Amino acid sequence: MQADEIKSLVIDALDDMKAQNITVLDVRGRTSVTDWMVIATGTSNRHVSAVAGNVEEKAKAAGLRASGTEGRAASDWVLIDLFDVVVHVMTDQARHFYDLERLWGEPTASGNQGTAQE
Repeated sequence: MQADEIKSLVIDALDDMKAQNITVLDVRGRTSVTDWMVIATGTSNRHVSAVAGNVEEKAKAAGLRASGTEGRAASDWVLIDLFDVVVHVMTDQARHFYDLERLWGEPTASGNQGTAQE
């Protein structure tokens, strides 16, 4: 499965579970770890866990195997590594605290980081 297909599958799985503020960051050329980061917000720890579970379920049904999943115990930030696409499902509080969009967003003309959304 190509990275764009994985990305679409992830976005659909997030959307199915009503994840909020889905953001896609193109990190190709800035890290060798992955090509895309998809970040989404869950409304509670339970919602974060359910959303992440749906992503894992849809990926597995499509024949994908995650290289790893982290954060299931606390469920304020669950990371799912699908190789070419890394998925971050976070509570609003965790998302604001870690601010991944600022860290990994597209550089702007002034050199500051911005966000890229698809």
